[in-house]
Amino acid sequence: MKTFEYTIKDELGIHARPAGLLVKAAKAYDSKITLTKDGKVVDCTKLMVLMGLGVKCGDTVTITVEGCDEEAAEAGIKEFLEANL
Repeated sequence: MKTFEYTIKDELGIHARPAGLLVKAAKAYDSKITLTKDGKVVDCTKLMVLMGLGVKCGDTVTITVEGCDEEAAEAGIKEFLEANL
């Protein structure tokens, strides 16, 4: 299991466009990828639940990756977050 924290830099937070892209990125891996904010854990492949967290600019979230391709998934999701959020 791999875990890392990321602080959202997008001024709109996790809104529709980047949330959709994050879901697509997470679905590209076999590993289970979750995002945690304020104790709430959501599956990164579930768009509406992800947007429902209300993640805003400056919020720090924890990403957890667990599965057979967790090394690649962790690197890929980190790269996605830095490029898009």
